[in-house]
Amino acid sequence: MNTLSLDLPRPLIRGPLLRRALIAGAHRVIAQREALNKINVFPVPDGDTGSNLAFTLGGLLTGALSRRTAGAGELLRRVGEDAVDSARGNSGAILAQFLIGVAEAIGSQGAIEPRQLAQAISAGARSARQALSEPRDGTILSVITAFAESLEQRVDVTDLRTWFALGLAQARRALANTPNQLPALMKAGVVDAGGQGFVDLLEGIDSFMADGRISVEPLSDDAYGDLEAAQIHGELFEADPEHRWCSECLLLGEGLDRAGLRVAVSDLGASCVVVAGSHARLRLHAHVADPKALFDAAARFGRVEATKADDMHAQARSAAAGGGVAIVTDSAADLPDALARELNIHMIPVRVGFGDQDYLDKVGLSTAEFYRKLRTEIMLPRTSQPPPGDFRRQFEFLLSHHPSLVYVGLSRTVSGTLQSAEVAAQRGHPARTHVFDTANAAGGQALQAIHAARMALAGESAETILAELNRLRPLTLTWAIARDIGHAVRGGRVPRWAKPLLNTLGLTPIAKITPEGRLGMAGAFFGSRRIAERFANYVAHRVDGARRWRLIVGHCDAEADGAALLAAMQARLDIVEGWLVETGPAVGAHAGPGALVVSVQPAESKQADDST
Repeated sequence: MNTLSLDLPRPLIRGPLLRRALIAGAHRVIAQREALNKINVFPVPDGDTGSNLAFTLGGLLTGALSRRTAGAGELLRRVGEDAVDSARGNSGAILAQFLIGVAEAIGSQGAIEPRQLAQAISAGARSARQALSEPRDGTILSVITAFAESLEQRVDVTDLRTWFALGLAQARRALANTPNQLPALMKAGVVDAGGQGFVDLLEGIDSFMADGRISVEPLSDDAYGDLEAAQIHGELFEADPEHRWCSECLLLGEGLDRAGLRVAVSDLGASCVVVAGSHARLRLHAHVADPKALFDAAARFGRVEATKADDMHAQARSAAAGGGVAIVTDSAADLPDALARELNIHMIPVRVGFGDQDYLDKVGLSTAEFYRKLRTEIMLPRTSQPPPGDFRRQFEFLLSHHPSLVYVGLSRTVSGTLQSAEVAAQRGHPARTHVFDTANAAGGQALQAIHAARMALAGESAETILAELNRLRPLTLTWAIARDIGHAVRGGRVPRWAKPLLNTLGLTPIAKITPEGRLGMAGAFFGSRRIAERFANYVAHRVDGARRWRLIVGHCDAEADGAALLAAMQARLDIVEGWLVETGPAVGAHAGPGALVVSVQPAESKQADDST
């Protein structure tokens, strides 16, 4: 362990001192990871706030905070950018936006007066609140705001430690008040997990200010790994065509075996392999045919984090085609694979976790493997939105070959995925990047992405595509049935009393995505016999039988039932195009195996629709 110490600072905050303080705060949060997971009950009790904050701050430790810098402003800029790239979960995204706001307010100043830092922290608090479509008091937002207000109340600061400690005390009081602001916290008898994580960050900084000492693992040559990987990316179009996935991960542990890892990766037949880092943290880069095989091999040597996999075939198609509008969606959309390739639809994977292991949906973890784990793992899966960095990397690449892009995203009301895309758009090329909320998921989201991609291939502008998507959004409808709501109950999406009631009555619940994009109860069937035919009848009676429709039927590890449902729908409605797909974790994690999903969209043009 390396031990760093220095004298108490005078009332002027410089880069080196600020860097060490932030390192201490980040390590405090990471140490409290499991405790934060245990008190995570809002907005749903999915127990991942600690993990998400740890992943977010881990990105800072291996990025901006691993390199010395003289100026405080430059350090904060790098910290903010790294936080955006590594953010996980709602709390991680909020913290990243707060740090970006602070950095933007400080600018390029080399040293900061307390008054300036207080103003910047207030700006960061406002920025974090503005990043959410529905900000709630009683969360990390309230704690950040209380801390900022306390610092701004004191103008003449002669003792940094006392000034900061008063702000910490105010943040603790705000944290203690969160159960009074959110009934879910009061009922569970806990404070907000995100707010607690922010207080942990402040406590780590306060402890450092008290004795000037921190203990950290050496962060050696991760930067060299990034450089080598960047150089290899120059060989994009000369790489082995069998290795379509440009994959990376961070490997953490003690006494990591770099040579052994190289051998294991070579055994996979990977190309363009880079293994760089120290005995405690390694960055792995490789071009592979199967990212999951790479990440599984790495997991034999340590804990795998920060996985990413870019589809170089899709990138090559975009680079070759050029021009036109690029269409992007996320893996919550249940797209038929062959059609997605044909239409050149780019996909950002959401994150799926089982225990401490995170996966890239449909890339690092196939849908079939997800359901195998869902049936056998004790731990419930958790899903989280991609960090803004995933979007920013994809957006930057596409905009280097296309004049504009449209992201066709998962409903804002059920996930922070859309907000991540918006953050990336604002930090990149906002005038050329268009983020569209489908107010849908699964097949409904996929149908909108398919229509957008066809319009893009026909040469339509981004504005025309967005106008058509706005027209089709309320007409694209999705229903689902769940054979067993146990997964939704365990995940906190459905109250516990519902399961015994439904089981006693022998009911199969029906859900529908509302116009606002939420999944709500719409009805139920008695019993489960002839479920495909009855579900088809239910949907057919709720849409216009005179219309022609496009259709996606999704199944959660129930292919035979899905095929029967598709055939039943085709027998009852005029289906122009119909696809059967395996529904991914966005729905499957909550609906469980055996669930079925139906999404329909009118196939008529706007002129025909107006005429009707």
